[in-house]
Amino acid sequence: MTSAGSTSIFRLKNQAPIYLMGLGHGATHWIAGTFYILLPLLTKDLSLSYTEAGLLVSIFYVSSFAANFGSGVVVDVTGRKVIFQILSLVVGAAALAVFGVTGLYVILAAMVALIGATNNLWHPPAIAFISQRYPEHRGYGLAIHAMGASIGDMIAPALVGLLLLTFTWQGAAAISTLPVFLVVLVFMIYLMPMDRPAPGTKRNGIGLSDYFNGLGLLIRRRAVLGLCMMAAFRSMAQVGLVMFLPLYLFDVLKVSPWLMGIAITGMHLGGVIVAPIAGTLSDRIGRRPVVMAGLTATTVIIVALPLIPNATAFVVVVAVLGFVLYAVRPVIHSWMMDLAPAEIGASATSLLFGTQAALSVLMPLIGGAVADAYGLVEVFYVIAAIMLVANLTVALLPRPEKSG
Repeated sequence: MTSAGSTSIFRLKNQAPIYLMGLGHGATHWIAGTFYILLPLLTKDLSLSYTEAGLLVSIFYVSSFAANFGSGVVVDVTGRKVIFQILSLVVGAAALAVFGVTGLYVILAAMVALIGATNNLWHPPAIAFISQRYPEHRGYGLAIHAMGASIGDMIAPALVGLLLLTFTWQGAAAISTLPVFLVVLVFMIYLMPMDRPAPGTKRNGIGLSDYFNGLGLLIRRRAVLGLCMMAAFRSMAQVGLVMFLPLYLFDVLKVSPWLMGIAITGMHLGGVIVAPIAGTLSDRIGRRPVVMAGLTATTVIIVALPLIPNATAFVVVVAVLGFVLYAVRPVIHSWMMDLAPAEIGASATSLLFGTQAALSVLMPLIGGAVADAYGLVEVFYVIAAIMLVANLTVALLPRPEKSG
């Protein structure tokens, strides 16, 4: 397979598709990030329990799980990628817009389901697009893609938190859709002409028979299944942090919505800074040591969080947490692409994200039940225990890392 300029990847022209993919990825996380920052106010306004709030987040991941596998099949068989990314952005933004006109729990739950489905409709085509076109710089390309997610995660809490000083949570939701539709326009103009299979792959994707044969071989590999389980435990812990950090800040430390947004922004800023470094480093020294270091540091910091009584110090430590939590995300994606045949790259991504979504469904329900029964502090110890399992899983993954 040829790459998009293996010796000239760092020329602006060759990097443009990578950065546009990062922009779109940021838009999907902008939508999800807006939902999470609205959740504490929505919970208070609708008089929801922590368990009911957790159910909304679980619905997000149930729909992510359901949508994941189908999207991988469609992308690999048709060979089309950008069109599905545009569809993801349009449906996700439209669902968020409905937040602005209703306060009915059932309708909000349905919209959360759409946001969850479209969020993971994005990943299989995007990761396959980058991986197939930049095989020699896969870690770097997927790190830029992950950096876009961190930027969306970072900007949404701060700006939505600022909007909440003037608007209701419904008004803030409606306004937050505008940047997403702008990104859709950019994709239609600049990336739709590139919506074709990468050089070296079949023009119209692969046949269903070849597809299922390749997928069967993939899921029988111990390294692939182990990587999926490790990523799932890490994702489960991340979901717990993303959901319960705003609730802890708002309900326990009694910070304002704006400071709550700044704290979450600080956490995601770490991902923006460190993702390209971690991805490039993993291209040089391997995926395993980078992932192991990030997971270990994350576990230690989570254990320390409930011990910090001062709001300012807590926000600073949350920012440090972001550096290690999000460093490993693009490296895990690159590791999976190392193991997967290029022609079923989208479905390998679906397998990874589907496993993550399956376990992530449990975290809001477990965390909500623990918070209602014991308090929000105890939730952090549950999250730390889950991250420890991810540490142990990566230590047991077989060598070598790559499929050769």
